[in-house]
Amino acid sequence: MRIAQRLAALCLLATGACAQSLMEPLTIWPPGPGDVLVAQQPDNELSSMLNQIDPKRIQAIIEKLVSFGTRHTASNQTDPVRGIGAARDWIASQMRTFAAASNGRMTVTVPSFIQQPTNSFPNATLISNIIATLTGSKEPNRVYVVSGHYDSRVTSILNNIDDAPGADDDGSGVAISMELARIMATHQPAATIMFAAVAGEEQGLFGSDFMAKTLKQQGADVQGMLDNDIVGASKGDAGSNDPFSIRMFVSGLPPSNTASQNNALASIGGENDSPAHQLGRFVAEVSQNSVTQMNVRTIFRPDRFLRGGDHESFLDQGFPAVRFTEPHENFAHQHQDVRIVNGVQFGDLAEFCDFDFNARVGKVNGAALWSLAQAPGTPKNLIIDTSVLTNNSTLTWDVDPHQDEIASYEVVWRETDQAQWNRVISIGLVNKVTVDLSKDNVQMGVRAVGKNGFKSPAAFPMPS
Repeated sequence: MRIAQRLAALCLLATGACAQSLMEPLTIWPPGPGDVLVAQQPDNELSSMLNQIDPKRIQAIIEKLVSFGTRHTASNQTDPVRGIGAARDWIASQMRTFAAASNGRMTVTVPSFIQQPTNSFPNATLISNIIATLTGSKEPNRVYVVSGHYDSRVTSILNNIDDAPGADDDGSGVAISMELARIMATHQPAATIMFAAVAGEEQGLFGSDFMAKTLKQQGADVQGMLDNDIVGASKGDAGSNDPFSIRMFVSGLPPSNTASQNNALASIGGENDSPAHQLGRFVAEVSQNSVTQMNVRTIFRPDRFLRGGDHESFLDQGFPAVRFTEPHENFAHQHQDVRIVNGVQFGDLAEFCDFDFNARVGKVNGAALWSLAQAPGTPKNLIIDTSVLTNNSTLTWDVDPHQDEIASYEVVWRETDQAQWNRVISIGLVNKVTVDLSKDNVQMGVRAVGKNGFKSPAAFPMPS
Protein backbone atom coordinates (compact mmCIF):
# COMPACT_ATOMS: atom_id res chain seq x y z
CA MET A 1 0.00 0.00 0.00
CA ARG A 2 1.26 3.51 -0.76
CA ILE A 3 2.38 5.56 2.27
CA ALA A 4 -0.31 8.19 1.75
CA GLN A 5 -3.00 5.53 1.68
CA ARG A 6 -1.69 3.97 4.89
CA LEU A 7 -1.62 7.35 6.61
CA ALA A 8 -5.18 8.10 5.52
CA ALA A 9 -6.47 4.82 6.89
CA LEU A 10 -4.44 5.02 10.11
CA CYS A 11 -5.47 8.62 10.70
CA LEU A 12 -9.09 7.62 10.35
CA LEU A 13 -8.69 4.91 12.99
CA ALA A 14 -6.41 6.84 15.35
CA THR A 15 -8.87 9.72 15.68
CA GLY A 16 -11.56 7.33 16.85
CA ALA A 17 -13.74 8.79 14.13
CA CYS A 18 -14.79 5.56 12.44
CA ALA A 19 -18.47 5.87 13.29
CA GLN A 20 -18.63 9.59 12.61
CA SER A 21 -16.83 9.21 9.29
CA LEU A 22 -19.20 6.70 7.79
CA MET A 23 -20.80 9.29 5.53
CA GLU A 24 -17.65 11.29 4.80
CA PRO A 25 -15.51 10.71 1.73
CA LEU A 26 -11.95 9.48 2.12
CA THR A 27 -9.88 10.72 -0.81
CA ILE A 28 -6.86 8.70 -1.82
CA TRP A 29 -4.14 11.26 -2.58
CA PRO A 30 -1.66 11.51 -4.16
CA PRO A 31 -2.97 9.39 -7.03
CA GLY A 32 -1.90 5.76 -7.12
CA PRO A 33 -3.12 2.45 -8.48
CA GLY A 34 -3.16 0.68 -5.12
CA ASP A 35 -1.60 -2.69 -4.37
CA VAL A 36 -1.61 -5.84 -6.42
CA LEU A 37 -4.54 -7.94 -5.24
CA VAL A 38 -3.31 -11.09 -3.52
CA ALA A 39 -5.73 -14.02 -3.48
CA GLN A 40 -7.27 -14.94 -0.15
CA GLN A 41 -5.78 -18.12 1.28
CA PRO A 42 -7.54 -20.67 3.50
CA ASP A 43 -6.86 -20.27 7.21
CA ASN A 44 -6.06 -23.20 9.50
CA GLU A 45 -9.70 -24.03 10.24
CA LEU A 46 -10.67 -24.04 6.57
CA SER A 47 -7.57 -25.98 5.54
CA SER A 48 -8.38 -28.61 8.14
CA MET A 49 -11.95 -28.95 6.86
CA LEU A 50 -10.87 -29.24 3.24
CA ASN A 51 -8.34 -31.92 4.09
CA GLN A 52 -11.11 -33.99 5.66
CA ILE A 53 -12.94 -34.39 2.34
CA ASP A 54 -12.54 -38.10 1.72
CA PRO A 55 -12.52 -39.69 -1.77
CA LYS A 56 -13.55 -43.01 -0.20
CA ARG A 57 -16.62 -41.42 1.35
CA ILE A 58 -17.40 -39.78 -2.01
CA GLN A 59 -17.16 -43.21 -3.62
CA ALA A 60 -19.37 -44.82 -0.96
CA ILE A 61 -22.07 -42.19 -1.43
CA ILE A 62 -22.10 -42.52 -5.22
CA GLU A 63 -22.15 -46.33 -5.11
CA LYS A 64 -25.00 -46.27 -2.58
CA LEU A 65 -27.02 -43.95 -4.81
CA VAL A 66 -26.39 -46.22 -7.79
CA SER A 67 -27.60 -49.20 -5.74
CA PHE A 68 -31.16 -47.84 -5.77
CA GLY A 69 -31.40 -48.90 -9.42
CA THR A 70 -33.22 -45.89 -10.76
CA ARG A 71 -33.71 -42.49 -9.19
CA HIS A 72 -36.03 -41.20 -11.88
CA THR A 73 -38.23 -38.58 -10.23
CA ALA A 74 -41.37 -40.53 -11.16
CA SER A 75 -39.97 -43.90 -10.01
CA ASN A 76 -41.21 -45.81 -6.98
CA GLN A 77 -41.44 -43.68 -3.82
CA THR A 78 -42.41 -46.39 -1.30
CA ASP A 79 -40.12 -49.32 -2.10
CA PRO A 80 -37.42 -49.40 0.63
CA VAL A 81 -34.61 -50.49 -1.71
CA ARG A 82 -35.38 -49.30 -5.25
CA GLY A 83 -36.45 -45.97 -6.65
CA ILE A 84 -36.21 -42.31 -5.77
CA GLY A 85 -38.13 -42.71 -2.53
CA ALA A 86 -35.50 -45.04 -1.11
CA ALA A 87 -32.74 -42.66 -2.23
CA ARG A 88 -34.54 -39.69 -0.66
CA ASP A 89 -34.94 -41.46 2.66
CA TRP A 90 -31.31 -42.60 2.74
CA ILE A 91 -29.94 -39.12 1.97
CA ALA A 92 -32.18 -37.57 4.64
CA SER A 93 -31.09 -40.19 7.18
CA GLN A 94 -27.42 -39.50 6.46
CA MET A 95 -27.93 -35.74 6.72
CA ARG A 96 -29.67 -36.19 10.09
CA THR A 97 -26.69 -38.22 11.30
CA PHE A 98 -24.40 -35.33 10.35
CA ALA A 99 -26.73 -32.84 12.06
CA ALA A 100 -26.61 -34.80 15.31
CA ALA A 101 -23.01 -33.67 15.76
CA SER A 102 -23.84 -29.97 15.34
CA ASN A 103 -25.20 -29.19 18.84
CA GLY A 104 -28.45 -28.06 17.27
CA ARG A 105 -26.93 -25.71 14.72
CA MET A 106 -27.85 -27.94 11.75
CA THR A 107 -31.40 -29.00 10.96
CA VAL A 108 -32.63 -31.29 8.18
CA THR A 109 -35.89 -30.88 6.30
CA VAL A 110 -37.52 -32.65 3.34
CA PRO A 111 -39.73 -29.98 1.73
CA SER A 112 -42.05 -31.53 -0.86
CA PHE A 113 -44.77 -30.59 -3.32
CA ILE A 114 -46.99 -32.25 -5.92
CA GLN A 115 -45.98 -31.52 -9.50
CA GLN A 116 -49.00 -31.68 -11.77
CA PRO A 117 -48.73 -33.58 -15.08
CA THR A 118 -46.49 -32.11 -17.78
CA ASN A 119 -44.85 -33.45 -20.93
CA SER A 120 -42.17 -35.00 -18.73
CA PHE A 121 -44.58 -36.16 -15.99
CA PRO A 122 -47.65 -38.03 -17.29
CA ASN A 123 -49.02 -38.23 -13.76
CA ALA A 124 -49.03 -35.98 -10.72
CA THR A 125 -45.72 -36.62 -8.95
CA LEU A 126 -44.38 -35.91 -5.47
CA ILE A 127 -41.06 -34.04 -5.65
CA SER A 128 -38.94 -33.84 -2.51
CA ASN A 129 -35.76 -31.96 -1.72
CA ILE A 130 -33.44 -32.78 1.17
CA ILE A 131 -31.90 -29.70 2.82
CA ALA A 132 -29.45 -29.60 5.72
CA THR A 133 -29.32 -26.04 7.07
CA LEU A 134 -26.34 -24.93 9.16
CA THR A 135 -27.62 -21.73 10.73
CA GLY A 136 -25.27 -18.76 10.83
CA SER A 137 -24.15 -17.66 14.27
CA LYS A 138 -24.19 -13.93 13.43
CA GLU A 139 -26.22 -13.41 10.25
CA PRO A 140 -28.73 -16.27 9.95
CA ASN A 141 -30.69 -14.59 7.13
CA ARG A 142 -27.62 -14.29 4.87
CA VAL A 143 -27.59 -17.61 3.02
CA TYR A 144 -25.26 -19.60 0.78
CA VAL A 145 -26.38 -22.79 -0.97
CA VAL A 146 -24.47 -25.79 -2.33
CA SER A 147 -26.53 -28.29 -4.29
CA GLY A 148 -26.59 -31.39 -6.45
CA HIS A 149 -29.62 -33.23 -7.88
CA TYR A 150 -30.28 -36.79 -6.77
CA ASP A 151 -32.69 -37.78 -9.54
CA SER A 152 -31.39 -39.69 -12.57
CA ARG A 153 -32.55 -40.69 -16.06
CA VAL A 154 -31.81 -42.83 -19.10
CA THR A 155 -32.35 -42.11 -22.81
CA SER A 156 -36.10 -41.61 -22.59
CA ILE A 157 -37.07 -38.93 -20.11
CA LEU A 158 -40.31 -40.86 -19.46
CA ASN A 159 -38.59 -44.17 -18.61
CA ASN A 160 -38.98 -44.53 -14.86
CA ILE A 161 -38.51 -48.32 -14.79
CA ASP A 162 -35.11 -49.28 -16.21
CA ASP A 163 -31.85 -48.86 -14.32
CA ALA A 164 -30.63 -45.25 -14.33
CA PRO A 165 -27.41 -45.36 -12.25
CA GLY A 166 -26.79 -41.58 -12.26
CA ALA A 167 -23.28 -41.94 -10.82
CA ASP A 168 -21.80 -38.82 -12.38
CA ASP A 169 -25.09 -37.13 -13.25
CA ASP A 170 -25.57 -36.34 -10.51
CA GLY A 171 -24.50 -38.63 -7.72
CA SER A 172 -21.21 -36.74 -7.87
CA GLY A 173 -22.85 -33.42 -7.01
CA VAL A 174 -24.96 -34.93 -4.22
CA ALA A 175 -21.81 -36.48 -2.75
CA ILE A 176 -20.22 -33.02 -2.49
CA SER A 177 -23.25 -31.56 -0.68
CA MET A 178 -23.31 -34.49 1.73
CA GLU A 179 -19.58 -34.58 2.41
CA LEU A 180 -19.44 -30.83 3.08
CA ALA A 181 -22.48 -31.10 5.36
CA ARG A 182 -20.74 -33.85 7.35
CA ILE A 183 -17.56 -31.85 7.82
CA MET A 184 -19.02 -28.39 8.41
CA ALA A 185 -21.73 -29.56 10.84
CA THR A 186 -19.29 -29.29 13.74
CA HIS A 187 -18.24 -25.72 12.86
CA GLN A 188 -19.92 -22.33 13.29
CA PRO A 189 -20.16 -20.16 10.18
CA ALA A 190 -21.18 -16.54 10.59
CA ALA A 191 -23.80 -16.80 7.83
CA THR A 192 -26.11 -19.71 7.01
CA ILE A 193 -25.08 -22.54 4.69
CA MET A 194 -27.65 -24.84 3.09
CA PHE A 195 -26.51 -28.24 1.79
CA ALA A 196 -29.13 -29.42 -0.70
CA ALA A 197 -30.00 -32.49 -2.74
CA VAL A 198 -32.88 -31.68 -5.07
CA ALA A 199 -35.08 -33.74 -7.38
CA GLY A 200 -36.88 -33.13 -10.66
CA GLU A 201 -33.83 -31.60 -12.34
CA GLU A 202 -33.93 -33.85 -15.39
CA GLN A 203 -37.59 -33.06 -16.08
CA GLY A 204 -37.22 -29.28 -15.84
CA LEU A 205 -35.42 -28.05 -12.68
CA PHE A 206 -38.58 -28.54 -10.62
CA GLY A 207 -36.95 -29.17 -7.25
CA SER A 208 -34.50 -26.28 -7.43
CA ASP A 209 -37.24 -23.97 -8.71
CA PHE A 210 -39.33 -24.86 -5.65
CA MET A 211 -36.36 -24.27 -3.34
CA ALA A 212 -35.36 -20.93 -4.89
CA LYS A 213 -38.93 -19.61 -4.91
CA THR A 214 -39.42 -20.69 -1.30
CA LEU A 215 -36.28 -18.84 -0.20
CA LYS A 216 -37.40 -15.77 -2.13
CA GLN A 217 -40.84 -15.85 -0.49
CA GLN A 218 -39.22 -16.22 2.93
CA GLY A 219 -37.12 -13.11 2.32
CA ALA A 220 -33.81 -14.96 2.63
CA ASP A 221 -30.78 -12.95 1.55
CA VAL A 222 -29.25 -15.60 -0.72
CA GLN A 223 -25.89 -14.14 -1.74
CA GLY A 224 -24.49 -17.20 -3.50
CA MET A 225 -25.50 -20.61 -4.87
CA LEU A 226 -23.05 -23.27 -6.06
CA ASP A 227 -24.55 -25.95 -8.34
CA ASN A 228 -22.54 -29.15 -8.80
CA ASP A 229 -23.81 -31.17 -11.74
CA ILE A 230 -21.62 -33.78 -13.48
CA VAL A 231 -18.46 -33.22 -11.42
CA GLY A 232 -17.28 -36.79 -10.92
CA ALA A 233 -15.09 -37.66 -13.91
CA SER A 234 -11.81 -36.17 -15.03
CA LYS A 235 -11.76 -38.12 -18.32
CA GLY A 236 -13.94 -37.24 -21.30
CA ASP A 237 -14.39 -38.85 -24.66
CA ALA A 238 -11.53 -39.21 -27.17
CA GLY A 239 -9.10 -39.75 -24.31
CA SER A 240 -9.25 -36.20 -22.94
CA ASN A 241 -8.09 -35.99 -19.33
CA ASP A 242 -7.76 -32.98 -17.04
CA PRO A 243 -7.83 -34.11 -13.40
CA PHE A 244 -6.89 -30.77 -11.86
CA SER A 245 -9.40 -28.43 -13.53
CA ILE A 246 -13.09 -27.76 -13.09
CA ARG A 247 -15.30 -25.64 -15.31
CA MET A 248 -17.38 -22.93 -13.63
CA PHE A 249 -20.20 -21.52 -15.76
CA VAL A 250 -21.08 -17.94 -14.85
CA SER A 251 -24.16 -16.25 -16.27
CA GLY A 252 -24.14 -12.66 -17.53
CA LEU A 253 -27.09 -10.30 -17.32
CA PRO A 254 -29.48 -11.58 -14.63
CA PRO A 255 -32.68 -13.07 -16.12
CA SER A 256 -34.58 -11.32 -13.31
CA ASN A 257 -33.44 -7.88 -14.52
CA THR A 258 -35.84 -5.46 -16.11
CA ALA A 259 -35.01 -3.90 -19.47
CA SER A 260 -34.15 -0.62 -17.75
CA GLN A 261 -31.76 -2.38 -15.38
CA ASN A 262 -30.03 -4.06 -18.30
CA ASN A 263 -29.84 -0.75 -20.14
CA ALA A 264 -28.24 0.88 -17.10
CA LEU A 265 -25.62 -1.86 -16.93
CA ALA A 266 -24.97 -1.64 -20.65
CA SER A 267 -24.56 2.12 -20.44
CA ILE A 268 -21.50 1.72 -18.20
CA GLY A 269 -20.10 -1.44 -19.78
CA GLY A 270 -21.28 -3.59 -16.89
CA GLU A 271 -22.44 -6.58 -18.91
CA ASN A 272 -19.52 -8.54 -17.47
CA ASP A 273 -20.17 -7.42 -13.89
CA SER A 274 -23.42 -9.08 -12.85
CA PRO A 275 -23.76 -10.42 -9.28
CA ALA A 276 -23.11 -13.91 -10.69
CA HIS A 277 -19.88 -12.66 -12.24
CA GLN A 278 -18.78 -11.24 -8.89
CA LEU A 279 -19.57 -14.57 -7.23
CA GLY A 280 -17.57 -16.33 -9.94
CA ARG A 281 -14.61 -14.00 -9.47
CA PHE A 282 -14.72 -14.65 -5.74
CA VAL A 283 -14.78 -18.42 -6.20
CA ALA A 284 -11.86 -18.26 -8.64
CA GLU A 285 -9.88 -16.18 -6.14
CA VAL A 286 -10.40 -18.27 -3.00
CA SER A 287 -10.60 -21.78 -4.49
CA GLN A 288 -7.36 -22.04 -6.47
CA ASN A 289 -4.58 -22.80 -4.02
CA SER A 290 -2.25 -25.49 -2.71
CA VAL A 291 -5.00 -27.03 -0.57
CA THR A 292 -7.54 -27.57 -3.36
CA GLN A 293 -4.86 -28.23 -6.01
CA MET A 294 -7.41 -27.18 -8.61
CA ASN A 295 -7.67 -24.73 -11.47
CA VAL A 296 -11.10 -23.12 -11.76
CA ARG A 297 -11.78 -22.41 -15.42
CA THR A 298 -14.29 -19.55 -15.50
CA ILE A 299 -16.59 -19.61 -18.52
CA PHE A 300 -18.77 -16.54 -18.95
CA ARG A 301 -22.00 -18.13 -20.17
CA PRO A 302 -24.97 -19.59 -18.29
CA ASP A 303 -24.18 -23.20 -19.21
CA ARG A 304 -22.98 -25.45 -22.01
CA PHE A 305 -24.82 -25.28 -25.32
CA LEU A 306 -28.15 -27.16 -25.26
CA ARG A 307 -27.85 -27.77 -21.50
CA GLY A 308 -29.07 -26.26 -18.26
CA GLY A 309 -28.97 -26.79 -14.51
CA ASP A 310 -30.35 -25.97 -11.09
CA HIS A 311 -28.34 -22.75 -10.81
CA GLU A 312 -30.76 -21.26 -13.34
CA SER A 313 -33.64 -21.52 -10.86
CA PHE A 314 -31.70 -19.31 -8.45
CA LEU A 315 -30.69 -16.87 -11.18
CA ASP A 316 -34.38 -16.55 -12.11
CA GLN A 317 -35.11 -15.36 -8.55
CA GLY A 318 -32.33 -12.76 -8.68
CA PHE A 319 -29.81 -14.78 -6.64
CA PRO A 320 -26.15 -15.04 -7.75
CA ALA A 321 -25.41 -18.61 -8.82
CA VAL A 322 -22.75 -20.58 -10.71
CA ARG A 323 -22.50 -24.12 -12.07
CA PHE A 324 -19.57 -26.53 -11.81
CA THR A 325 -19.12 -29.24 -14.46
CA GLU A 326 -16.16 -31.51 -15.20
CA PRO A 327 -13.67 -30.27 -17.81
CA HIS A 328 -14.37 -32.89 -20.50
CA GLU A 329 -17.62 -34.82 -20.78
CA ASN A 330 -18.28 -38.27 -22.16
CA PHE A 331 -21.80 -38.22 -23.55
CA ALA A 332 -21.91 -42.01 -23.71
CA HIS A 333 -22.14 -41.85 -19.92
CA GLN A 334 -24.95 -39.28 -19.69
CA HIS A 335 -28.69 -39.77 -20.28
CA GLN A 336 -28.06 -43.20 -21.78
CA ASP A 337 -29.63 -46.64 -21.40
CA VAL A 338 -27.13 -49.02 -19.83
CA ARG A 339 -25.92 -51.19 -22.71
CA ILE A 340 -22.89 -52.28 -24.74
CA VAL A 341 -22.74 -51.34 -28.43
CA ASN A 342 -19.82 -52.54 -30.57
CA GLY A 343 -17.79 -53.09 -27.45
CA VAL A 344 -18.52 -49.62 -26.05
CA GLN A 345 -20.14 -49.39 -22.62
CA PHE A 346 -22.97 -46.85 -22.40
CA GLY A 347 -24.55 -45.67 -19.18
CA ASP A 348 -23.74 -43.47 -16.20
CA LEU A 349 -21.87 -46.06 -14.15
CA ALA A 350 -19.70 -45.53 -11.07
CA GLU A 351 -16.75 -47.22 -12.80
CA PHE A 352 -16.31 -44.10 -14.94
CA CYS A 353 -16.01 -41.75 -11.96
CA ASP A 354 -12.74 -40.41 -10.58
CA PHE A 355 -13.34 -40.13 -6.86
CA ASP A 356 -10.10 -38.26 -6.13
CA PHE A 357 -11.11 -35.66 -8.72
CA ASN A 358 -14.61 -35.49 -7.25
CA ALA A 359 -13.10 -34.83 -3.81
CA ARG A 360 -10.94 -32.03 -5.20
CA VAL A 361 -14.05 -30.41 -6.68
CA GLY A 362 -15.52 -30.72 -3.19
CA LYS A 363 -12.55 -28.75 -1.88
CA VAL A 364 -13.21 -26.01 -4.43
CA ASN A 365 -16.79 -25.78 -3.18
CA GLY A 366 -15.75 -25.96 0.48
CA ALA A 367 -13.19 -23.18 0.10
CA ALA A 368 -15.76 -20.95 -1.57
CA LEU A 369 -18.64 -21.74 0.80
CA TRP A 370 -16.72 -21.23 4.03
CA SER A 371 -14.97 -18.09 2.75
CA LEU A 372 -18.37 -16.66 1.79
CA ALA A 373 -20.05 -17.56 5.06
CA GLN A 374 -17.24 -16.28 7.27
CA ALA A 375 -16.76 -12.99 5.39
CA PRO A 376 -19.03 -9.97 5.74
CA GLY A 377 -21.85 -9.77 3.23
CA THR A 378 -21.38 -8.13 -0.14
CA PRO A 379 -21.82 -4.34 0.21
CA LYS A 380 -25.31 -3.24 -0.82
CA ASN A 381 -26.55 -0.38 -3.01
CA LEU A 382 -23.13 0.65 -4.28
CA ILE A 383 -23.41 3.86 -6.33
CA ILE A 384 -20.83 5.65 -8.44
CA ASP A 385 -21.37 9.40 -8.73
CA THR A 386 -21.99 10.44 -12.33
CA SER A 387 -23.44 13.88 -11.57
CA VAL A 388 -20.38 15.84 -12.71
CA LEU A 389 -17.46 15.45 -15.09
CA THR A 390 -14.35 14.56 -13.09
CA ASN A 391 -11.29 12.38 -13.34
CA ASN A 392 -11.84 11.13 -9.79
CA SER A 393 -14.47 8.55 -8.86
CA THR A 394 -16.76 8.77 -5.83
CA LEU A 395 -18.42 5.63 -4.49
CA THR A 396 -21.06 5.31 -1.78
CA TRP A 397 -22.81 2.28 -0.28
CA ASP A 398 -25.09 1.33 2.59
CA VAL A 399 -23.83 1.05 6.14
CA ASP A 400 -23.85 -2.65 6.97
CA PRO A 401 -26.17 -3.52 9.88
CA HIS A 402 -23.40 -5.83 11.10
CA GLN A 403 -20.75 -3.11 10.91
CA ASP A 404 -19.22 -4.28 14.18
CA GLU A 405 -17.91 -7.37 12.34
CA ILE A 406 -16.19 -5.31 9.63
CA ALA A 407 -12.63 -4.06 9.93
CA SER A 408 -12.47 -2.00 6.75
CA TYR A 409 -13.43 -1.76 3.09
CA GLU A 410 -11.41 -2.06 -0.09
CA VAL A 411 -11.86 -0.67 -3.58
CA VAL A 412 -10.92 -3.32 -6.12
CA TRP A 413 -10.36 -2.52 -9.78
CA ARG A 414 -9.21 -3.91 -13.09
CA GLU A 415 -8.78 -2.84 -16.66
CA THR A 416 -12.06 -3.25 -18.53
CA ASP A 417 -10.77 -6.04 -20.77
CA GLN A 418 -9.52 -8.19 -17.87
CA ALA A 419 -11.55 -10.94 -16.25
CA GLN A 420 -10.42 -10.77 -12.60
CA TRP A 421 -10.01 -7.97 -10.06
CA ASN A 422 -6.26 -7.47 -9.77
CA ARG A 423 -5.68 -4.20 -7.90
CA VAL A 424 -6.86 -3.15 -4.46
CA ILE A 425 -6.96 0.10 -2.47
CA SER A 426 -7.57 -0.09 1.28
CA ILE A 427 -9.91 2.74 2.34
CA GLY A 428 -10.70 2.09 6.01
CA LEU A 429 -14.08 1.84 7.71
CA VAL A 430 -16.12 4.26 5.60
CA ASN A 431 -19.09 4.03 3.28
CA LYS A 432 -18.12 6.84 0.93
CA VAL A 433 -14.81 7.28 -0.83
CA THR A 434 -13.27 9.31 -3.64
CA VAL A 435 -10.38 7.60 -5.41
CA ASP A 436 -8.06 9.02 -8.00
CA LEU A 437 -9.15 6.58 -10.69
CA SER A 438 -11.20 7.58 -13.68
CA LYS A 439 -14.48 5.68 -13.93
CA ASP A 440 -14.15 6.15 -17.68
CA ASN A 441 -11.06 3.95 -17.84
CA VAL A 442 -11.45 1.03 -15.44
CA GLN A 443 -14.04 -1.12 -13.67
CA MET A 444 -14.27 -0.71 -9.90
CA GLY A 445 -15.95 -2.52 -7.05
CA VAL A 446 -16.06 -2.42 -3.26
CA ARG A 447 -15.64 -5.33 -0.87
CA ALA A 448 -15.80 -5.64 2.91
CA VAL A 449 -12.99 -6.99 5.05
CA GLY A 450 -14.03 -8.83 8.20
CA LYS A 451 -12.21 -8.54 11.50
CA ASN A 452 -11.41 -12.22 11.02
CA GLY A 453 -9.59 -11.43 7.76
CA PHE A 454 -12.17 -12.91 5.38
CA LYS A 455 -13.17 -10.65 2.48
CA SER A 456 -16.53 -10.48 0.76
CA PRO A 457 -17.24 -10.71 -2.95
CA ALA A 458 -17.07 -7.29 -4.56
CA ALA A 459 -20.15 -5.23 -5.30
CA PHE A 460 -20.33 -3.48 -8.64
CA PRO A 461 -21.54 0.15 -8.69
CA MET A 462 -24.53 1.45 -10.58
CA PRO A 463 -24.51 5.05 -11.83
CA SER A 464 -26.21 7.69 -9.73
